[in-house]
Amino acid sequence: MTILKDGPSARAAGRRDAPVNSGVFVQLLELLILAVLAAVVLYQLYAVLGRRVGRQPEEGLPAPTPRRPDETDARPREAEDVAPATGMAGLQARDPSFDPVRFVEGARSAYEAIVRAFAAGDRAALARLVSPTVMTGFDKAIGAREAEGRTETVEFIHPPRADLDSAEASGDVARARVRFLAEFRSRTKGPEGEGVDDRRTAELWTFERRLSSRDPNWTLVRVDEANA
Repeated sequence: MTILKDGPSARAAGRRDAPVNSGVFVQLLELLILAVLAAVVLYQLYAVLGRRVGRQPEEGLPAPTPRRPDETDARPREAEDVAPATGMAGLQARDPSFDPVRFVEGARSAYEAIVRAFAAGDRAALARLVSPTVMTGFDKAIGAREAEGRTETVEFIHPPRADLDSAEASGDVARARVRFLAEFRSRTKGPEGEGVDDRRTAELWTFERRLSSRDPNWTLVRVDEANA
């Protein structure tokens, strides 16, 4: 058996093992430093990304004010009371059956009937379609023509054009104005002989009727000249 003594050979072997142990220690220290750095970086990322930036929708908003169920409907009703409907809307509010298209068609038919009745001197037909005031003017013109011994007939060259100019309700009276453009041929006979006259007219006719009346018919109450 060989006994090693503490001599130069043993000390040399101890010096060869020392660098190995020192290298392992350095590697462990580096790993520990890297782990600490990684933890610091992760913490910073969490601090930045996890933080809410700006005010969130739910932050800082005022609480909604409760509204009573009747508050929304009360304001429109007050506005209607202050500004009632006028013109066409006012008339239709008072008389929902008023149809502008049907009214204009009826007014055109009344226009043709009144023009023909006036030319023929048919007072009975006129009295059913016009007001007493208008009838007074028509009766005077018919009487003057009869006193001169003249007669007249008319025929429309084209169907008259009728346009609703305005419509309204005033109290118990519904009122509508219609603009008529017409071309007709007038044939007259008198002491001097026969005559033919083609005429073109533009007039504004005003019709009225009582809203409280059951009679749906309109009456001619005024005739004015209009621009063609």
